[in-house]
Amino acid sequence: MPDLYVYFIASLPMLRFSQSPPFSAQELLSRCSQLIPEEDVQVLRSLLTCPEAFADRPVIRAWLDFDTALRNELVRIRAGRKKAAAQKYLRPDGYAGPAIYHIALAAHRNPSPLEGERLLDEARWNYLEELSFGHYFDLDFLIVYMFKLLILERWQRIHSADKETLLKEVLYAG
Repeated sequence: MPDLYVYFIASLPMLRFSQSPPFSAQELLSRCSQLIPEEDVQVLRSLLTCPEAFADRPVIRAWLDFDTALRNELVRIRAGRKKAAAQKYLRPDGYAGPAIYHIALAAHRNPSPLEGERLLDEARWNYLEELSFGHYFDLDFLIVYMFKLLILERWQRIHSADKETLLKEVLYAG
């Protein structure tokens, strides 16, 4: 039977896609290191840099397969538009969900690149919601929570970026 972290997980705030993260992924790791076994903290720490290191865990494998399939579909769509071969850019994936093509196509067709990214991350978020089903107080819950927190941190960086400076860099580069 897996370890359950009922009190710790019950103390974590709920994450919502449209909100700012309540704390950083590093802070979550810090909290975890005080309350859960070190081997479980190592799994969570790996999610920041190399989730493939623990791809033998079904939740991590499912997430990696979904994300890779989504990226592969974007490659296929973009390559088809440029009339180029996509094969050399594709990575092996094990996810065969029927909605992947439609998600990637909707993001690609969106006139706003930022809105397209939001659609992709919202699809990722929804898939993480599916993965969390049945995992309420175990390590898999914390893994999904960490992935969601990383998505929220990404959007916090996007929203807090100095857009004027970024635009100048793009316009005057090269």
